[in-house]
Amino acid sequence: MSVMKKLEVGILGATGMVGQRLVSLLESHLWFEVAWLAASEKSAGKPYADACHWRLREPMPRAARALLVEECRPVGAPQLMFSSLDSKVAGEVERDFARAGHVVVSNSSNYRMEPDVPLLIPEVNPEHLALVRGQRQKRGWKGMIVTNPNCTTVGLAMSLAPLERAFGLEKVLMTSMQAVSGAGYPGVPTLDIFGNVIPYISNEEEKVERETQKLLGRLEDGAVRPGDFAVSAQCNRVLVEDGHTESISVALKTEASLRDLVEAWRSFRSIPQERALPSAPQHPIIVREECDRPQPKFDLHAERGMATVVGRLRPCPVLQYKYTALSHNTIRGAAGAALLNAELMKSEGYLD
Repeated sequence: MSVMKKLEVGILGATGMVGQRLVSLLESHLWFEVAWLAASEKSAGKPYADACHWRLREPMPRAARALLVEECRPVGAPQLMFSSLDSKVAGEVERDFARAGHVVVSNSSNYRMEPDVPLLIPEVNPEHLALVRGQRQKRGWKGMIVTNPNCTTVGLAMSLAPLERAFGLEKVLMTSMQAVSGAGYPGVPTLDIFGNVIPYISNEEEKVERETQKLLGRLEDGAVRPGDFAVSAQCNRVLVEDGHTESISVALKTEASLRDLVEAWRSFRSIPQERALPSAPQHPIIVREECDRPQPKFDLHAERGMATVVGRLRPCPVLQYKYTALSHNTIRGAAGAALLNAELMKSEGYLD
């Protein structure tokens, strides 16, 4: 039996927290292997082991240690690029790579809400990938840009998608308790977060509200028509290392029982599961029936950090139902999300 040759990939922003997570997840990936790393000018020219202040518990992959860090320019880079650049520089750099013929799978926020750029969760809206056809024609790019959502949006949209499909959504209220790792490294100063809750994360609430409606919108005539439900988000930073926990209330368009919602979650499957994509969770949504779950301490690494865990489903006296959702913000909400997007693209023939 022949062994499929792995596709070489590059990482923009490889020394940052999401870049490090990508390097780690790609170490044993079945389809992709890291061949090219890039970061800021101060890191360029150094071996990755010297340029990167490694912050993950897992050791730095041996194959990455000796790779020289390049500047963020599309010279000698592989076709498939993962971007975890800061939004201050991502827009211009990602555009240059797409113009030069590269496929850019971006974790940055710059292009998420552009009408011709797919904002993807492969289980939720794989059909939106078709937007790249119009993107290339409109912009004259040889390559393309595809994005994954904000790390807070992922858990919300994953938990809402089965409900929207089965019953329709009218209103959504979400309050988040977000881990400090979501702020990157060095992140939130100790004296600001220790013994504290910070009820403001810049632009976070606006991102969650707009991205959720785009993700759950319909692709019509080459454009996404946003979901016709209202979303209100309140976002807070809490002293948890990893894992975004969300308290969610929903009003549905059609009647449904508690059992109906649980069945919708448990039966939720899509293309990643049907095609057994390498990073896809077998069960994208896991339902916990205990009264005090999910919790980051116990549920964060379900399905290798790629599942959304829901629980505490009960009636809501203001809307209809309320529940708690948990997702791994640096895996399912960032690096793992980008990997799964690239796997979907390969399975659809966009990387041939």
